[in-house]
Amino acid sequence: QVQLVESGGGLVQAGGSLRLSCAASGRTFRRDTMGWFRQPPGKEREFVAAIRWLSAITYSTYYADSVKGRFTISRDNAENTLHLQMNSLKPEDTAVYYCAADSSQRNSNVMDDFDYWGQGTQVTVSS
Repeated sequence: QVQLVESGGGLVQAGGSLRLSCAASGRTFRRDTMGWFRQPPGKEREFVAAIRWLSAITYSTYYADSVKGRFTISRDNAENTLHLQMNSLKPEDTAVYYCAADSSQRNSNVMDDFDYWGQGTQVTVSS
């Protein structure tokens, strides 16, 4: 069974930090484009960040403008995990955060381009 499982969410005050993790299993995701999306309460799911395979040792990253400079996406291929370091958190960052994978290795920020999804982890930022 192909699975992506998020963890690390929780409650934090504005200005604080959280580190999300996504454990992948069932197949290798090494060359997939891996991404984070989020869905704020009452709103549609939106792109946050992604990391795209370029070579055996090189990946590229890209971010939504709303999080650029505050969030950092990374991956650990040895452990088949994806991470999102979130700093300087704001109340508007409150959302369920999902990890996802695009097996077509696209340079995409579109939800429908991603094949595999986790169940999400809640992040709540208080003012």
